[in-house]
Amino acid sequence: MIDRRIKFRHIQCFAEIVRHNSLKTAALHLHLTQPAISKTLKELEEIVGSDLLVRNRGGVSLTKPGEVFLHFAQMSLAALQQGLNGVAQLETAGKVSFSVGALPSVAARLMPEVVQAFAKLAPDVTLHIHDGPHRYLIDELRQGRLDVVIGRMGAPEVMKGIAFTQLYDEHVEFVVRKGHPLLAHPDIHRLSDWPVIFPPKASAIRPLVERALVAQGVGEIGTVVESVSGAFGRNYALSHDAIWIISNGVVAKELESGALVSLQFDTSLTKGPVGLMALTEGQVSAAESLFRHTLVDVAERLT
Repeated sequence: MIDRRIKFRHIQCFAEIVRHNSLKTAALHLHLTQPAISKTLKELEEIVGSDLLVRNRGGVSLTKPGEVFLHFAQMSLAALQQGLNGVAQLETAGKVSFSVGALPSVAARLMPEVVQAFAKLAPDVTLHIHDGPHRYLIDELRQGRLDVVIGRMGAPEVMKGIAFTQLYDEHVEFVVRKGHPLLAHPDIHRLSDWPVIFPPKASAIRPLVERALVAQGVGEIGTVVESVSGAFGRNYALSHDAIWIISNGVVAKELESGALVSLQFDTSLTKGPVGLMALTEGQVSAAESLFRHTLVDVAERLT
C-alpha cells in the first residue's frame, strides 16, 4: 500500500530537480523558494528511507535508490497527465465514437454491464458493438474498423501485432435443454445420437473443442450445424434435442435459470484466457483509456 505521507508535491519536486539538475532552477520553475524545495526533498527521503540525490559541484546526481524511484515517479506523472488530457479531450471534442468487437461469450455476459457503466463515465462517447467469429473481428481490428476486440486469445499466427490484456479465464460448455434424454445417462461418446451445434473453424474455441474430444476418444460427430450465433443456438437448443457446444459466457444466464443444463463432461482442456485485444502500434485515446478502466472494473465484479 502506498505511504499516505507521500504527496503529489513530493513527486513533482523530485522529478523537477532531476530534470533541471538543480534545486535552484527547479524551485524557480515551480514558483517555490529554494529552502521550500529542499525541505520537500528532505521529507520525501525521510518517507522513502533512503537518500535519493547527492549534491555536487555539477548540480545533483541520483543515488541507486534515486534511480529506481525516478523511473516510477516519471511514470506516475505521465499517467496523471494522460488522464488530465483525456478528460480535456472528452470535454472539448464533442461526440466521440468508439468501436468494440466482442466475441459471443463477451457480448452476452460482459458487454451489457460494461455499456451501462461506460455510459455514466463517458456520456459523450458513442459505443458501437460488433460481434462475430474471432478471425473476422481481428481482421476488422487490423483494418482500423474496430478500436479494440474482447474475447479469447487466438492462435499465435492470428495474434501477430496484437497486444492481449487478460481479464479472466473461461471454459466451454456442452449444454442441452432441461429434460434432454442424454441427461439421464451422460456419455460424451453418444454425441452423434443428436444434432450438435459446433463452433465453426473461424472461432477461437474450435481447436480447443477438437482437442478435448480427441483426448476423450470421440471421433467424427454425425449431424453438425456450425454456428457462433447466440440467438440461433439458444433457440435451437431450447426447442430441440440438440447439443450446443459453446463458451460458458454465452449461456451463463440460461444455466443459472435452469433453462439450459450443462452436461458434466470433462472440458478442462477448453479453458483459456479472455481479454482485450488492441493493435500494438499507436497511442491509446482518451475514450479507449476510459473503456479499458470500465472493462477491467466490470470483469473483476462479474468473474
